[in-house]
Amino acid sequence: MRDKIPQIIKEREGIDVDMDCVKDSDKHLYYLQKKIVEEASELSDAKTQEHVVEEIVDVLEVIDAICFVKNISKENISQVQKEKYEKRGGFLGGFVMKKSV
Repeated sequence: MRDKIPQIIKEREGIDVDMDCVKDSDKHLYYLQKKIVEEASELSDAKTQEHVVEEIVDVLEVIDAICFVKNISKENISQVQKEKYEKRGGFLGGFVMKKSV
Protein backbone atom coordinates (compact mmCIF):
# COMPACT_ATOMS: atom_id res chain seq x y z
CA MET A 1 0.00 0.00 0.00
CA ARG A 2 1.07 3.58 -0.37
CA ASP A 3 3.23 4.84 2.50
CA LYS A 4 0.71 7.34 3.88
CA ILE A 5 -2.40 5.11 3.78
CA PRO A 6 -2.17 3.95 7.43
CA GLN A 7 -1.94 7.57 8.59
CA ILE A 8 -4.86 8.61 6.36
CA ILE A 9 -7.04 5.76 7.68
CA LYS A 10 -6.11 6.65 11.28
CA GLU A 11 -7.03 10.32 10.73
CA ARG A 12 -10.22 9.58 8.80
CA GLU A 13 -11.61 6.62 10.70
CA GLY A 14 -9.74 6.73 13.99
CA ILE A 15 -8.48 3.16 13.68
CA ASP A 16 -5.04 1.66 13.41
CA VAL A 17 -4.08 -0.47 10.42
CA ASP A 18 -2.62 -3.92 11.05
CA MET A 19 0.38 -4.00 8.75
CA ASP A 20 3.93 -5.10 8.24
CA CYS A 21 6.82 -3.11 6.86
CA VAL A 22 8.80 -5.35 4.53
CA LYS A 23 12.54 -4.62 4.64
CA ASP A 24 13.73 -7.68 2.71
CA SER A 25 14.10 -6.63 -0.94
CA ASP A 26 12.98 -10.00 -2.34
CA LYS A 27 9.82 -9.93 -0.26
CA HIS A 28 9.25 -6.27 -1.12
CA LEU A 29 9.57 -7.09 -4.82
CA TYR A 30 7.14 -10.00 -4.41
CA TYR A 31 4.48 -7.68 -2.96
CA LEU A 32 5.15 -4.99 -5.57
CA GLN A 33 4.67 -7.56 -8.33
CA LYS A 34 1.31 -8.51 -6.82
CA LYS A 35 0.43 -4.82 -6.53
CA ILE A 36 1.24 -4.08 -10.18
CA VAL A 37 -1.22 -6.79 -11.24
CA GLU A 38 -3.89 -5.27 -8.98
CA GLU A 39 -3.27 -1.76 -10.32
CA ALA A 40 -3.21 -2.95 -13.96
CA SER A 41 -6.55 -4.66 -13.38
CA GLU A 42 -7.99 -1.44 -11.95
CA LEU A 43 -6.64 0.44 -14.99
CA SER A 44 -8.30 -2.10 -17.26
CA ASP A 45 -11.63 -1.49 -15.50
CA ALA A 46 -11.37 2.33 -15.48
CA LYS A 47 -14.04 4.04 -17.57
CA THR A 48 -13.65 7.80 -17.20
CA GLN A 49 -10.65 9.87 -18.28
CA GLU A 50 -10.05 10.93 -14.67
CA HIS A 51 -10.15 7.35 -13.40
CA VAL A 52 -7.80 6.20 -16.18
CA VAL A 53 -5.32 8.92 -15.21
CA GLU A 54 -5.54 7.95 -11.52
CA GLU A 55 -4.87 4.31 -12.32
CA ILE A 56 -1.98 5.14 -14.67
CA VAL A 57 -0.44 7.14 -11.82
CA ASP A 58 -0.80 4.13 -9.52
CA VAL A 59 0.81 1.81 -12.08
CA LEU A 60 3.68 4.25 -12.59
CA GLU A 61 4.16 4.60 -8.83
CA VAL A 62 4.49 0.83 -8.47
CA ILE A 63 6.90 0.72 -11.42
CA ASP A 64 9.01 3.42 -9.74
CA ALA A 65 9.08 1.35 -6.54
CA ILE A 66 10.12 -1.78 -8.45
CA CYS A 67 12.91 0.17 -10.13
CA PHE A 68 14.05 1.45 -6.73
CA VAL A 69 14.08 -2.03 -5.18
CA LYS A 70 15.90 -3.53 -8.18
CA ASN A 71 18.22 -0.51 -8.56
CA ILE A 72 17.11 0.10 -12.16
CA SER A 73 17.56 3.64 -13.43
CA LYS A 74 14.98 5.51 -15.49
CA GLU A 75 17.71 6.01 -18.08
CA ASN A 76 18.12 2.25 -18.37
CA ILE A 77 14.36 1.82 -18.74
CA SER A 78 14.22 4.51 -21.44
CA GLN A 79 17.11 2.97 -23.38
CA VAL A 80 15.63 -0.54 -23.35
CA GLN A 81 12.20 0.89 -24.24
CA LYS A 82 13.71 2.70 -27.23
CA GLU A 83 15.57 -0.42 -28.39
CA LYS A 84 12.47 -2.58 -28.05
CA TYR A 85 10.38 -0.02 -29.94
CA GLU A 86 12.91 0.04 -32.78
CA LYS A 87 12.91 -3.78 -33.01
CA ARG A 88 9.25 -4.57 -32.40
CA GLY A 89 7.30 -1.33 -32.66
CA GLY A 90 4.83 0.10 -30.18
CA PHE A 91 1.16 -0.15 -29.35
CA LEU A 92 -0.17 3.04 -30.96
CA GLY A 93 -1.27 1.36 -34.20
CA GLY A 94 -4.22 -0.43 -32.59
CA PHE A 95 -3.26 -3.87 -33.91
CA VAL A 96 -4.82 -6.90 -32.21
CA MET A 97 -3.70 -10.43 -33.04
CA LYS A 98 -6.66 -12.66 -33.84
CA LYS A 99 -4.70 -15.78 -34.65
CA SER A 100 -1.15 -16.75 -35.46
CA VAL A 101 -0.94 -19.07 -38.47
